Amino acid sequence: MTAPSRSHKARGPWITALIVIAIGLSFYIESQQPQAAQAPRPSPTPAEPASKLEKIGGYEVYRNCTLAEARNNDGDSFMVRLPGGKQSEFRLYFVDTPESAFKSYPGGDTNHERIRQQAAEMGRITPEQVVEIGKVGKRYTLQLLASKPFTIYTRWDSPFHDDRYHAHVEVPFDRSTCWLDEYLIERGLARIKTKPADMPDGTPAAEHLAQLRDLERAAKQAKRGVWSFQTK
Repeated sequence: MTAPSRSHKARGPWITALIVIAIGLSFYIESQQPQAAQAPRPSPTPAEPASKLEKIGGYEVYRNCTLAEARNNDGDSFMVRLPGGKQSEFRLYFVDTPESAFKSYPGGDTNHERIRQQAAEMGRITPEQVVEIGKVGKRYTLQLLASKPFTIYTRWDSPFHDDRYHAHVEVPFDRSTCWLDEYLIERGLARIKTKPADMPDGTPAAEHLAQLRDLERAAKQAKRGVWSFQTK
């Protein structure tokens, strides 16, 4: 093997020195370049505190509710839009408004027997008359609920396990408020039936039922609503 020449040996250290100088120079040049500004990180948004659920007399209270459009809305059961946008169907305690139409269902079932029962219990009038009152009761209820926001008091108990929940409904009326069940009985647009319950203000169910009986007697004497059909 031929030994490397003296000149080649001499160039070795110079080449290494040049490489080191080049690397250092490249780092220096890069350090002098302007750095791109980094976008500031957004500060974390604190979670909004959950609104405290209002409860009165064992009921959950939902104020400023509005009526939601639904095919099955009737005089005593209706779809409600709760604050926050959730929709649920509610059924009144204490009262039952008559059917507002003769209906037939798939499979051959109808509501005709229910209408006959309502007619018998509401002054022994005809099925056609009780349906007429059902239409009036439906119109009164839905117009009242659509006019202004109202308040729902519920324990989320479903009377028929069909996602309809019992509720007391407090509606604006005559510069104040009233209970929707009282409003309907006072006008002869409903019968006293279905599940009773203590009132949110602490009035026992039996006492409220007695109040409804008094309103019903007054409606009969004044021949309001369904009681106007009575001939005696």
